[in-house]
Amino acid sequence: MDSAAYMTVSRQSSLLREMSSIANNIANVNTTGYKKSGFLFSEAVDRLSAADKEGSIDNDLSEGSVGTQFYSNEQGFLDQTGGVLDLAIDGDGYFVVEGLNGERLTRAGVFMLNNQRMIVNPEGMPLLSAEGEPFEIPIDVTDIVIAQDGTISTDGNPVGRIVVVDTPPGMIAREGSNLWRPLDGFDPVESEVRIMQGYLEASNVQPIMEISRLIEVQRNYEMNQKILDQEDQRVSDVARTMRQG
Repeated sequence: MDSAAYMTVSRQSSLLREMSSIANNIANVNTTGYKKSGFLFSEAVDRLSAADKEGSIDNDLSEGSVGTQFYSNEQGFLDQTGGVLDLAIDGDGYFVVEGLNGERLTRAGVFMLNNQRMIVNPEGMPLLSAEGEPFEIPIDVTDIVIAQDGTISTDGNPVGRIVVVDTPPGMIAREGSNLWRPLDGFDPVESEVRIMQGYLEASNVQPIMEISRLIEVQRNYEMNQKILDQEDQRVSDVARTMRQG
């Protein structure tokens, strides 16, 4: 296989990965706190500015090979639900929950009380405080108020403060649709953020843009496949000529 054909095969593999990523984005358009992902293609990586790395991509990215995967940190729309333990972060950062294999981060603020009166996510992972401890709500409490700085008060008595953290750039890995694993620790967010009680952050996937992107990637895949078919025919013709000669 010559270098041109090898590059085309590599490009096809990249485009397949991108199609899979787009399909996953579309499947999670209604997933609370979901962040879209994709692949930066090598021909365009050098053209991206710092602002672009928030998630915007050039229209011609499908013409190259994969450089790196990206996750968009763009904030989704904040939907008002009125749920007492529905929480959204207005700004940067993540909630911290305690998983079976250590602390995990999430933007999905769907929380509830378990049988032990701890605030947990739907998977049963406790929400952690600034001290790294779960919140336990007394059984006789009638009112839970969460201030925008994360302070939780029950019947007017503060019981702790929710921490919002962030990681060094690129030092995070997705686990499922809504959990993230920090690769090099995390620190409290220094920029101004607000925790919004009674709100949930919607997915930041824009379906029309994703469908348009999928059409573009599929078109490039088909074009590259024609190139491979032509190369295969050329090699076959050369081999046949050599046998006849």
